[in-house]
Amino acid sequence: MPYVNIEVTREGGPNGDGPSVEQKAQLIAGVTDLLKNVLGKSPATTFVVINEVALEDWGIGGLPVEAYRAQAR
Repeated sequence: MPYVNIEVTREGGPNGDGPSVEQKAQLIAGVTDLLKNVLGKSPATTFVVINEVALEDWGIGGLPVEAYRAQAR
């Protein structure tokens, strides 16, 4: 019974506010298919949860993501 937790920032969606419902459905289907094809797991018992995190709550390299991106430019 696989459990997959996907964490994404609330950006990059059609309105810049996170993944759309359609994009989330694609992630869920894709991860489920991957587990079925690679590990032989049953889609009926595969759980996929998507959590959206506010951009200011995400950090990389010891910095908030926006500061990290600014530094990388």
